[in-house]
Amino acid sequence: MLRNRALISALFAAGVLTAGAQSSDSSPSTNSPYTRYGLGDLSDMVFTNNAAMGGVGYALRTSEHINPMNPASYTSVDSLSFMFDVGMTLKSSNYQEAGVKSNAKNSSFDYIAAQFRLHPRLAIAVGYIPYSTVGYSFSRSAEIENSGGVTNTNTFFGEGGTQQILGGLGFKILDNLSIGANISYLYGTFDYQSAAIPSNGGDRTVVYNTLSVKSYKADFGLQYTHQINKNNSLTLGLAYSMGHQLNCTDTYGTQVIGRSEETTSSGITDSYVVLQSSESYARDGYGIPHVFGGGLAWNYSKKLTVEADYTLQKWSSVKYNNRTGMYKDRSKVAFGAEYLPNEIGRSYLARMKYRVGAYYSTPYVKVPYQGNMIDGATEFGVSAGFGLPLQLYQRNSILSITGQYVRVKPSVTGMLSENRFVIKLGLTFNERWFMKWRVN
Repeated sequence: MLRNRALISALFAAGVLTAGAQSSDSSPSTNSPYTRYGLGDLSDMVFTNNAAMGGVGYALRTSEHINPMNPASYTSVDSLSFMFDVGMTLKSSNYQEAGVKSNAKNSSFDYIAAQFRLHPRLAIAVGYIPYSTVGYSFSRSAEIENSGGVTNTNTFFGEGGTQQILGGLGFKILDNLSIGANISYLYGTFDYQSAAIPSNGGDRTVVYNTLSVKSYKADFGLQYTHQINKNNSLTLGLAYSMGHQLNCTDTYGTQVIGRSEETTSSGITDSYVVLQSSESYARDGYGIPHVFGGGLAWNYSKKLTVEADYTLQKWSSVKYNNRTGMYKDRSKVAFGAEYLPNEIGRSYLARMKYRVGAYYSTPYVKVPYQGNMIDGATEFGVSAGFGLPLQLYQRNSILSITGQYVRVKPSVTGMLSENRFVIKLGLTFNERWFMKWRVN
């Protein structure tokens, strides 16, 4: 009975979050103009607890959270547990360019995942995790030369992204050595549109582009733990994601829209009709990169974990719209720590987990600037958070709360910069499904 109630509660929570995400489809989860290029803003498969630690996770082994960054970590799950993890994000972004400031607020459903053990040496995980997100809407106006004061307004709009439904296995080769793999179905749609609108009511030119992705993604991982002494251990984590051309269809075209007069019962009104249209198709013109990741974690007596990670994404060889040279390799350095004062302490504050972290990443996209292609914006982020133990239906669960500040800095002074404030919420249900009850 307890098991059924726990599962119902978990599915209800997931349903609420998913419904919220679906209901806000018209309001993208990001408003960054930088997502106009490449595949958008990358998620890095970071859950709420990892995000509080700067996004580390390659060497993180814990029986209390799911860690898809390295599938070898799945073997750390407790033999009695079924874990269920959901998360969401609230975000406020402040933009500034050439003295002009703006603000955008967004919310998004982040992930849903489950994990349990199949065998003392084999564990499984399944989940839904976004891979990338696109969301922007902005316009620019300028006077047309020798036009007698006519201005032309260029509007730019984009939304969509890719998601992955993954299934993962972790296998414990030795007591201190594990390997794992995630195989994901990668899918999604990107919609891009730009329009040139003259102020005198002349013809409008609309250029559109729709990219539909139905492909796969494969990740592999390894973790090795060396026990230094009774209280201290080191864990090395390595991960690799296979790069390849995506199975995708790109639809792009141009429309010229003109104004016409229409006579109705209420008089003559203006309407717009398509005067000229052209459309083309292309296949498999985009790809994802080979990704190499490594991390080293120091663990002290189940009280303190400190980790450093490095990630290299080989975007420079990946095609963008059947062209190469449009990307650059992306690297990310992350540091994080988690402290638990007393796992069985009487004080609630002593049983809480305290997390801090920071990261720095270089861009993978190139952006146009004054007729040239230059590097995109770098990111620097700091984070802090808490893991709050909960007692729900007589099982141990954790509510993770993470706060982040992210600074997005362009490579050229005067271009668009961003200060981002983020709150992440994650709830981990830890149900004792496999306990053998003794009846007297």
